[in-house]
Amino acid sequence: MVDRLSAMMLVLTALVSIPALVYSAAGWGGKGQHFYSIFQFMLMGVNGAFLTGDLFNLFVFFEILLAASYGLMLHGSGQLRVRAGLHYIAVNLVGALLFLIGVSLIYGVTGTLNMADLATRIVNISDADRPLLHAAAGVLGIAFLIKAGAWPLSFWLPPTYQAAPAPVGAMFAILTKVGIYVILRMSMLLFGESGGLSAGFGAEVLIAIGILSLIYATAGVMTSQSLGRMAGYSVQVTSATLIAVIGFAIGGGGMSMLGGAMYYMIASTLATAALFLLDEVLQRRQGGIAAILALTADAYGVDQPEDDSESGEVGVAIPAVLTVLAVAFFAVALVLSGMPPLPGFIGKFAMLSGGLNPGGLGRGMPSEWMWLFTFLVILSGFATMIALVRIGMQTFWGDDEPMSKVRLQELLPIVGLVVLLVILAVRAHPVMRYTEITARALARPTIYIDGVITAPRVEDLQGPVAEQQPVAAAGGNGA
Repeated sequence: MVDRLSAMMLVLTALVSIPALVYSAAGWGGKGQHFYSIFQFMLMGVNGAFLTGDLFNLFVFFEILLAASYGLMLHGSGQLRVRAGLHYIAVNLVGALLFLIGVSLIYGVTGTLNMADLATRIVNISDADRPLLHAAAGVLGIAFLIKAGAWPLSFWLPPTYQAAPAPVGAMFAILTKVGIYVILRMSMLLFGESGGLSAGFGAEVLIAIGILSLIYATAGVMTSQSLGRMAGYSVQVTSATLIAVIGFAIGGGGMSMLGGAMYYMIASTLATAALFLLDEVLQRRQGGIAAILALTADAYGVDQPEDDSESGEVGVAIPAVLTVLAVAFFAVALVLSGMPPLPGFIGKFAMLSGGLNPGGLGRGMPSEWMWLFTFLVILSGFATMIALVRIGMQTFWGDDEPMSKVRLQELLPIVGLVVLLVILAVRAHPVMRYTEITARALARPTIYIDGVITAPRVEDLQGPVAEQQPVAAAGGNGA
């Protein structure tokens, strides 16, 4: 089932995965067995999670992407990477178990796992079964809050993302959005305005978790001494912001925020992916990545024939590449801190203006939770700017260490992601229009439901492919 939200997430996945693949061709793909095969399996799991309309199929794709991410997380060597990888595996196995329990309970109560069919049945759930349905939704929500990196289920995330190989860390930025996607999809389908007696279920909990997660992630950003760890906390800042916005949306007072929040999600995901790639390259100048990750020389190809020092390949000139990396770092800092003129500011402004003016400009008063959320969003941006400026000064101005050669395959993905951020700012109007239409479509679950239930069965379709009517047509026309 493809609608506007699914299509947007698929495109975002491609925009992150292609630069990560190009970057890995510079060396990481050859540091272990089957890197590219495992990478493609992870992509299959992520894309399948965004495409499926069935909760059990979602569980299957969830397990595929997790199994692949385990292999990618442990790719390479080093004690810290292995320790963080084992923690990552243990936590996500617990999340998968909770996911399976929640799916089983939902099927026991409703008799279906099709999301659209489930949305039609929730209104008619008996009073005796409704608490069990809410409990099942809560268990399922915990599983995806773990994946989204929400506090207090997120202590594993910063060290894991810091220890991951650079292209894998960039891809992990999109994995947290799988959890956000499912929470958004299920919340709007089951607990939106059309949810009957279940309308608004969990809104206050999501708002509280989002705000607490934002406080935790902001403190983590301020106290981080390394760029990789700060990138992990930046992922949590984005997740916390989106979780709170989803809570406001299903609570009935934040639908106007959803379009700006999705635009902000796109910008912050691209910026965070670029930050993970920048982390490895910049630490070569600091001479600290081997010490920080306790990697062996083999993990960085010192003994590999393709290494510049042995093969004689000529890298990019140091002054030029350092200037490019500094500009890229500055652009990423502007996006993550929400400073103009890049898309981080545009997304935050659209999101907060929608929350502070729920009925339009000058109409309606925001709640106390909204004021607190607005303050924390601004504070998190300010903290991110301070932390990035501190790390940038240490890296570019306070370190006289010479920088190792940077390959073109490493530089191009970083520049490409920054260019995408600039394009996202220049073309903000059509992208924002798309996200706002997507938010309005999510507020009307009948668009999704009708697109699934009224679509013809595959075996009933006749004629060439061009004459077939895909499921996406119903959702697109309705949107």
